Amino acid sequence: MRFSVLGSGSSGNSTILECGSTRILIDAGLSAKQLCLRLQSLGVAPESLTAILLTHEHGDHIRGLKNFLRKHPVPIFTTRDTAHVVKEQGIAAEWKIFEAGQVFPIAHLSIETFSIQHDAVDPVGFVFGNGTNRFGLVSDAGQVTSSMTARLRSLSALFVEANYDDQLLADDTKRPWSIKQRISSRHGHLSNAQVAELLAEIAHPGMSRIVFGHLSRDCNCPQRVTTLFTKLLHETGHPHIALSCATQSEPTQWFEVTAPFRLT
Repeated sequence: MRFSVLGSGSSGNSTILECGSTRILIDAGLSAKQLCLRLQSLGVAPESLTAILLTHEHGDHIRGLKNFLRKHPVPIFTTRDTAHVVKEQGIAAEWKIFEAGQVFPIAHLSIETFSIQHDAVDPVGFVFGNGTNRFGLVSDAGQVTSSMTARLRSLSALFVEANYDDQLLADDTKRPWSIKQRISSRHGHLSNAQVAELLAEIAHPGMSRIVFGHLSRDCNCPQRVTTLFTKLLHETGHPHIALSCATQSEPTQWFEVTAPFRLT
């Protein structure tokens, strides 16, 4: 099992996960053209996708979906409320409905779903398992909940948003107070400090990789993120975990979802 983040940020989010012949796109917030180009740059033919999973209905997570489906029809897995909102935008698809908290299979994979806090109708996170390793994905979330933490234990790899630094957001002069309140609210986005609390709970010897995404261009930066979390993981006894930051402009490399060594 391996994954690549095609792009992550306020202008568009999408991740590809591959396990054998199973290829799952999580969100489609880039343009259809960019989705195709970035998939092809990784050696993935757009028509080879098995399914698309949606975390929620915001534009930066579904922007390219309508045009992509016109040329590459593929089943869409999402919650009933999210599907209802997406359908209202004229997006037709083969809908596969699940409830947050449900576990279901897609070909070689087991998909665990869980509710997250965000200003969307029914946002969810995912954990993908192949019987040996587990990959967790949390995009937009306003707070770290106990249920989220429970679902994200025993992962081999994780993608998680680290949207903003508290001080940089407070000092930002471009955003009005109302926007800052929305970002930092319980239904907004995760800060570096919140992600640090999460990682202190779930980092373990069998985790090999963490990729941080949805970094604010003004209120965070890759160097700040990697410095902070490298220090945290060293202090908590997990210096073996490799760290990367996804960007808006290009896909990441393929990352293998595997434990760094066999657990005993």
